[in-house]
Amino acid sequence: MKKLILSLSVLSLLFVSCSEDNDETVATPKAPVVGEITGDITTNRNLAFGNYTLKGIVKIKSGATVTIEAGSKFTATLSDGTIDALVVENGGKLIINGTAAEPVVFTESSETPGSWGGIIMYGDAPIVAVGGVTTATSEDGLANPYGGTNETHNGGSLKYVRVEYAGKKITDGTSEMNGFSFYSVGSGTVLENLVAYKGADDGFEFYGGTVNLINAISYGNFDDSFDWQDGWKGQLSTNWYAYQTGTGNFGMEIESKNNNNNFWPKVTNITLKRAAGTLTENNSAEYDAIQFKNQGNGDYSNILIEGYTTNANAVAVRIQDVNTNNNQVNASKIKLTNVKINGTTPQFGGTSTVTTVAFPAGQYTTSTTSTGANLTNGAWSTVGGSSLLQ
Repeated sequence: MKKLILSLSVLSLLFVSCSEDNDETVATPKAPVVGEITGDITTNRNLAFGNYTLKGIVKIKSGATVTIEAGSKFTATLSDGTIDALVVENGGKLIINGTAAEPVVFTESSETPGSWGGIIMYGDAPIVAVGGVTTATSEDGLANPYGGTNETHNGGSLKYVRVEYAGKKITDGTSEMNGFSFYSVGSGTVLENLVAYKGADDGFEFYGGTVNLINAISYGNFDDSFDWQDGWKGQLSTNWYAYQTGTGNFGMEIESKNNNNNFWPKVTNITLKRAAGTLTENNSAEYDAIQFKNQGNGDYSNILIEGYTTNANAVAVRIQDVNTNNNQVNASKIKLTNVKINGTTPQFGGTSTVTTVAFPAGQYTTSTTSTGANLTNGAWSTVGGSSLLQ
């Protein structure tokens, strides 16, 4: 009996001890710091978890690295009269360590689309611009040069980042910013689990370069969900999801500045959806799911298209001009395989100047089982309590 009582006493002490130890390991929620980022950043800077004001054109200069902790929030303000954007210049690096549960969010206080310029990154990866030249000047109002020979340029790592209400249109009427703008960014840069939400221009735009975009959501952007030019040729992009609602143009706008390139990008697992009643910007004729123009090309597979019936003339795939039809479609430089269209949208077509579009054998195939993008929902893909994955 004494041994039994002693054993029970020891067990009791162990239980109390373990309970007390467990109580001691409960972490106190970390309080966010409060700060502001503005001006040029010329030295390495670590931004702890916090709530920050983004004021003006913040430039990460060559040689500087900015690292941002998960869960941080950056807020621009339209009403203060400044043009706000976060710019990574060639040679600078931006490392954002968000997570699915704690994304890093860039937003604007009035929640007005087009309030600020989003995230803009420059590199020195190859481009092919108008006339076949290998350098060009940015169209974001900053007039920065871009283009080079460094295919593996590394501008940092953006993981679980959401940009809201960007797509600023500069007052000269010709310069525009997007949610994310990538100017000649190289394949050494990591872009994963990014969201462009309710911007007034494109969600994502590539200006040449070799970078890849993996797990991306473009939601409610006024112009194109995904757009590129200047010979972008990323080869490993996958899981792109677009949902157009209210105002929206093409799901994907693909062009190459009239250069008949012998290379092209490759993207797998694409979902392009359009909500009922969605109208194009200024009633333009940009209502198709995918448009190829100016010698745009590429290899795309496992595609799900739905809802592009607002305009009776819409098609799933539009070939905009004769040269694109002759040099890209007919020469097998455009490939779309395992395409599934939910609804009555016609598969493909041309314009008044492109009377016949006929893909060579194997270059356009359909499937009843295509699934499109495969994304896992979380805080990163949820705004105001609602999932963006409709």
